[in-house]
Amino acid sequence: MSDVPLDAPSPCPGTQSDLAGKASACEGCPNQSLCSSGQARLPLSQREPDTILSIKRRLGSIRHRIIILSGKGGVGKSSLSVCLARGLSRRERSQVNGSNETYRIGLLDLDFCGPSIPCMFGCMDEKVSLVTVCLSN
Repeated sequence: MSDVPLDAPSPCPGTQSDLAGKASACEGCPNQSLCSSGQARLPLSQREPDTILSIKRRLGSIRHRIIILSGKGGVGKSSLSVCLARGLSRRERSQVNGSNETYRIGLLDLDFCGPSIPCMFGCMDEKVSLVTVCLSN
């Protein structure tokens, strides 16, 4: 069932069911109150309008987004991401529009299994920070 939360117990009736949050299988589930209130039936844009607006505002200034994903592990997603980020960060805008600026590149790693991106960049002990120029030599 696609409407079953990932952290729900296996006999979950689903968030769209009339039994959502009320069935005996829902006891002890971290989503029980959300499901029983009916809020889980609403789209995220109605449940969390401020969150959605904040995300849209923050991502609105990002002109281009490249998503690299695969359902299989070990196929080189992180390696490709690092190579692409390094390559784009070294490319000057003059190659495109005549200015001498470099691109500002961000790399978001959502790897639940390990910190492969920090390992590849050699920055395992670094703190997260905002900088204006990344990956430059």
